[in-house]
Amino acid sequence: MAKGKKKTGGFDKKKSPEKKGIRPEKKGEVVVEMRGIVKKFPGVIANNHVNFEVRAGEIHALLGENGAGKTTLMNVLYGLYQPDEGEIYVRGKKVNIKSPKDAIELGIGMVHQHFMLVPPMSVTENIILGLKSPKEPFLDLENAEKKILELSQRYGLKVDPKAKIWQLSVGEQQRVEILKALYRGAEIFILDEPTAVLTPQEVDQLFETVKKMTKEGRSIIFITHKLREVLAVSDRITVLRQGKVMGTLSIKEATREKLAEMMVGREVVFEVEKVKTKLGKEVLQVKDLHALSDKGIPALKGVSFSIREGEILGVAGVSGNGQRELSEVITGLRKATKGQVIVMGKDVTNRSPAEIIEAGVGHIPEDRLGMGLIMDFSLKENVILEMHSKPPFANGWFLDKLGIKSCWFLNAPEIDKFADKLISEFNIVAPSREVPAKNLSGGNLQKLILAREISRRPKVLIACQPTRGLDVGATEYIRKKLLEEAQKGVAILLISEDLDEVLMMSDRIAVMYEGQIMDIVPPDTDIRKIGLLMAGVKEH
Repeated sequence: MAKGKKKTGGFDKKKSPEKKGIRPEKKGEVVVEMRGIVKKFPGVIANNHVNFEVRAGEIHALLGENGAGKTTLMNVLYGLYQPDEGEIYVRGKKVNIKSPKDAIELGIGMVHQHFMLVPPMSVTENIILGLKSPKEPFLDLENAEKKILELSQRYGLKVDPKAKIWQLSVGEQQRVEILKALYRGAEIFILDEPTAVLTPQEVDQLFETVKKMTKEGRSIIFITHKLREVLAVSDRITVLRQGKVMGTLSIKEATREKLAEMMVGREVVFEVEKVKTKLGKEVLQVKDLHALSDKGIPALKGVSFSIREGEILGVAGVSGNGQRELSEVITGLRKATKGQVIVMGKDVTNRSPAEIIEAGVGHIPEDRLGMGLIMDFSLKENVILEMHSKPPFANGWFLDKLGIKSCWFLNAPEIDKFADKLISEFNIVAPSREVPAKNLSGGNLQKLILAREISRRPKVLIACQPTRGLDVGATEYIRKKLLEEAQKGVAILLISEDLDEVLMMSDRIAVMYEGQIMDIVPPDTDIRKIGLLMAGVKEH
C-alpha cells in the first residue's frame, strides 16, 4: 500500500468492484491455477499431485467423497496449510500463500463449513474484526453498517448489521460469512459444503446469490459431495478420489451416473427401492419429552411421537434443533427433565444405556469415531462391545463368597467366528478381524457399527446421520441395509440432515425446529412446506 494512503477496512471505493460493478478479469480467464499440489499428513497423502484451475465468472464444483482431499486442497489455496510440493498462480502470477491474510490480500475468501464467527459480537463487529479502522483508535461502526447494508441488499443476503451472532439462524450466520468476504474485497470465493446446514429455501437463496456474484465476474469454488446440487448450479466440476483428480467435466458433459462412477470407481444405484411394509404394533413411544442441552438450556420442548414395527420415522431439520439430544435421551446418554420413553410397553426413561440396550434399542450414533467405536480396539473387539460379558462370547459364574459379583472369561473361538461372519455378511473391507478400527475407511467403520447393532436383533434402531460423510457407494449399501431391517419388522428412527435421504427412506417425516416437532407429514409432502417447517413456519 502506498505511503499515506488510508486503508478503509477492506472497502476501497476507488478500487471496489461494488462501485464499478466490473471485474478486472474477463469472463473465462483463468484466475487461479494450482499445479502439482501435494499435501501429506502422517500416513496419508491428502493431495497427490493435484492440478486445478478456476476461471473468472464461473462456479467450479470440487466434488468427492469424505476424505477425498477437497477441503485440504482449498485450505492450501487459503493459506491454512502449506503444500509439500506444487505451485499456485493467481491471475497468472506465481504466489506463495503463507496465511489467510495473504489469501485475502489476493482477493480470495473462504466460507468454512464450521463458521468462524464470534457469537457475543454483532454482525458488523464480526465483519470488520481485524481490519484497520479509518477512525483509529475508534471503530467506525456507522459507516461499516451502511456498507454492509449495501452489500446485503445487492446480493440478497438479508441480515441485520446490529444483531448479535448468537441471535441468528444458521442460514443467517452463513450470510454473514459471505458478507465478510465481500466486504474485504474477495473476488474468488471458496464455499466449503455450504448447503449442509440450510433449509431448501435457504439453498435456493444461496444459489441465487452466487449466480449474481458470478455475473459480475467473481469466481466460486463450491466444495460438496451432493450430486444434485452440483448439477443444478455448477459450470464445471472437478472430481477428486483418494487425493487424486479423476477428471474435470463441463456441466454439459456431466451426469449423475458419470460423476458417481468417477467418485467411487464403479456404477452406483441411486434410488433404493422401498417396499411397502405392513406395519405392526407400536414399539417406541415418546411422550412430552423435555431435556436440556450441554449448555443447560432447553433442547427438547415437549416432543411426542410413536413408531410401529416395520416403520421408518424420519426426522428432518437443520442441525442443532434438538435432534442429537433426542437420540441421546432415547438411548440413555442424556437425562430427560420431563416426559417418557417407552419401549415395547416398558418405561425406560432415564435408564442406563445398558438397560435400554437390553430393552431392545440399537443405536447408530452420529459420532462414529468418538461414540460408536473404540478406534484402538480391533474389529473383533468392537463387534462384541455391549455383548462381551454374555454367552457365547463369555463364560462366567458368580463368586459371591469372595465378594466378587461376577467373573467371566472371553471365549476367543466364538468371538473370532462371530467377527468373521459379520465381516463377510456386511462386506467390511479389512485385512483381518485383528486390525484396529482406526485403519478402516469411514464407510467400513459405519458398516462395522451397523453390523454390530443389527446382530443384536433390536426392536428399535436409532440411526443418527447414518450416511454422513460416506461416498455414494457406502451410502447406497447403508440405506439398503436399513430398509431390509424395516422389512423384518424393526422400528427405525432415522435422524438425518440429508433431506433427500429422509424423503427417500421414510414412511412419515417429523420436522424439528428449536426442540419441537412442528408437524409429522407423509414423504410426498411438498418440499417447500417441509422447508418452511424446518424454518419454524407452520401453515394453517
